[in-house]
Amino acid sequence: MTKDAVFIYSDELLGYRFSDEHPFNQTRITLTMDLLKEVKALQPDDIVPPRMATDEELFLNHDPNYVNAVRQASNGQLSQDQAEGFGIGTEDTPMFQGMHEASAYLVGGTLTAVDCVMTGKAKHALHLGGGLHHGFKGKASGFCIYNDSSVAIRYLQEKYGARVLYVDTDAHHGDGVQWSFYDDPDVCTLSIHETGRYLFPGTGNINERGHGKGYGYSFNIPLDAFTEDESWLEAYEMSFREVIEFFKPDVILTQNGADAHYYDPLTHLSATMNIYREIPRIAHELAHEYCDGKWIAVGGGGYDIWRVVPRAWSMIWMEMTGQMDLASSFPSKWVERWKGKAGVTLPTEWTDAPDIYKPIPRKGEITEKNKQTVERALYSIRQQLKHKPSI
Repeated sequence: MTKDAVFIYSDELLGYRFSDEHPFNQTRITLTMDLLKEVKALQPDDIVPPRMATDEELFLNHDPNYVNAVRQASNGQLSQDQAEGFGIGTEDTPMFQGMHEASAYLVGGTLTAVDCVMTGKAKHALHLGGGLHHGFKGKASGFCIYNDSSVAIRYLQEKYGARVLYVDTDAHHGDGVQWSFYDDPDVCTLSIHETGRYLFPGTGNINERGHGKGYGYSFNIPLDAFTEDESWLEAYEMSFREVIEFFKPDVILTQNGADAHYYDPLTHLSATMNIYREIPRIAHELAHEYCDGKWIAVGGGGYDIWRVVPRAWSMIWMEMTGQMDLASSFPSKWVERWKGKAGVTLPTEWTDAPDIYKPIPRKGEITEKNKQTVERALYSIRQQLKHKPSI
């Protein structure tokens, strides 16, 4: 019997930890699972443990020399000079004991999610440990050592012959995945992110459209700083619907960074929990409309681990499993359990108060600018549809 969804998790995923002070903190997965269990949305038989990705699987997207360097760094056998050539040992992505094994588990978790969906064990799969979209073929970047989404997409192509639509709603541009498939017409990437004028990695412009046979299969929606819910959702829904109709994939892989929220300490957008209810709802709807339900979701960024990420990521699972009605009342036991460790006032509702930030004085200007960005990004699709002969 096919399940609606599976939840990929084991404690090995918590081993991906740079330091106690580093903003990338996998405690957010623990908090999310605890929240889901508290509202009785996650049951033991929903959970599927990840496996560790093999070297051959990592080589689908990563250079063997790089994988070997990460393995050496795991054991303290890589010098600082050597490490920096591979993007590790930096402030963003420092070396830590066991980093190869921890990173390979994150990749293996996404591959486990792929197999669950593509073999029919489940319609959907959620792997919150994944979504490390900045990793490159031979270099770490932006907290990301191995790029699980890129490896998974190669795996989907080679094992299942699938055409893949990758949709990235992290506030940071999904650069590593985009560049991995920039010349591939069987992979379409769509990234909705804060403009690189203000934010790492500085890429994701509208004119990044692909190369060679892959030209026209990369889409970027760089939103202005301080973008609010309505404008964010308009850009997301319009671009997602038009891109999927254009590409008609076999499977959707969504990256669900939760750092577009106003509270996030590393970004400059002004979204609230409203978008995190809609992001999975629309993905779910389109997966059933175009892909027979085949939807794999991974985590990503999200650095307010107490107030934002647990709520946002819980909504993905509740949407996948048809349990959004459980998001009507927020569990006080969860708040009591964690408030002493949080250092911030924990939420007591699934939604945010309407006055969590002062009115944005440039709202009209920002909204109009974003509309123009979407129009320009989707222009080529609309021209093709406009000139497509009628049957």
